[in-house]
Amino acid sequence: SLDRVKVLVLGDSGVGKSSLVHLLCQNQVLGNPSWTVGCSVDVRVHDYKEGTPEERTYYIELWDVGGSVGSASSVKSTRAVFYNSVNGIILVHDLTNKKSSQNLYRWSLEALNRDLVPTGVLVTNGEYDQEQFADNQIPLLVIGTKLDQIHETKRHEVLTRTAFLAEDFNAEEINLDCTNPRYLAAGSSNAVKISRFFDKIPGFPDRKRFGGGTLKSLHYD
Repeated sequence: SLDRVKVLVLGDSGVGKSSLVHLLCQNQVLGNPSWTVGCSVDVRVHDYKEGTPEERTYYIELWDVGGSVGSASSVKSTRAVFYNSVNGIILVHDLTNKKSSQNLYRWSLEALNRDLVPTGVLVTNGEYDQEQFADNQIPLLVIGTKLDQIHETKRHEVLTRTAFLAEDFNAEEINLDCTNPRYLAAGSSNAVKISRFFDKIPGFPDRKRFGGGTLKSLHYD
């Protein structure tokens, strides 16, 4: 039997969460992505601390949560069932959509049960209270998608603007194109960051175990 850990994948609708999860778990481009209703779960096998005496194999459950940003209590209570026993969070934003980047603060606070502001945005004029995450111990990873849609002459400007996200969340940052597997190719800097993020996760509580047999993708709609 293998240990399993749970990682939330959060972000606005249309940022490419499903494509990212498919690439991470199947090492293939998702040919026909569709809107996620509720939550979709896929699994990735990870060798924890590979090549060391502590090496172990884990199942990483990636929970792709539907991206409606509605602040109504009914919407939040529906999503809340997916936020239990979380071991890690991947925050996904669209590099071509500034609002999707700003909304990551909202997503993270909601998942961590710290969303004390029922309406409005949580970031104003680029200012953000880092104290909201001062005591957070859950590993976070920030991933920007649709890098291919930014012209070469604009990339430096866009990536400079979004770089503050990783700093605010005390997390590493990856920017990629989910339609191109080379961005997560073995040995690449992005692949190393992914592995490093997953290595942080098994130390957290609430791990569950899978027995023998074949594990397939799970879908909760």
